[in-house]
Amino acid sequence: MKYFYVLRVASNKEDRVREALTRKVKIEGLEDKVERILVPTEAVRSMKGGVKRESDRKLYPGYVFIEIEPEADGRIPEKVWFTIKETDGVGDFIGSDRKPIPMTPSDKDKMLQAVEAAADTAPRLDTRYLKGDKVKVTNGPFENFEGEVDEILGDQGKVRIITTIFGRPTPLELEYWQIEKM
Repeated sequence: MKYFYVLRVASNKEDRVREALTRKVKIEGLEDKVERILVPTEAVRSMKGGVKRESDRKLYPGYVFIEIEPEADGRIPEKVWFTIKETDGVGDFIGSDRKPIPMTPSDKDKMLQAVEAAADTAPRLDTRYLKGDKVKVTNGPFENFEGEVDEILGDQGKVRIITTIFGRPTPLELEYWQIEKM
């Protein structure tokens, strides 16, 4: 039976560590002991200057999940242990008393469900704003106006704010890069 273990890795090096581990596992012939090496991500869409950009955002930054078949006594096989520990960018296993502890079945299920959900959904719009946030317009004809976020228009890459013009509440649709939080 195989279990997932969690590796601490250098920040922003998760993909490199995964690729290096995958390569080393093949070279050492450990495919029967190491099943999967995962860096869970979700697709994120952002807007800047009217240009849509898509990128992957890590769900668990600084961690790599690795599925290993342990020895009968629960230890990670020595060859697998040294292959992992000698990989550049790998910190340590999550565990106690320097002994790696496998993920609980419920934690494993949550992580795998997050991976599946991220793969099945369309990229979500990355926004720092929430309804009700106080913002200031930083660009365009309404520069220096202040308002409150009324609605996030994710499919258009815009935010609707309510500001006061001539003493009356007025909605404005602006791009994300044209406003900033106060």
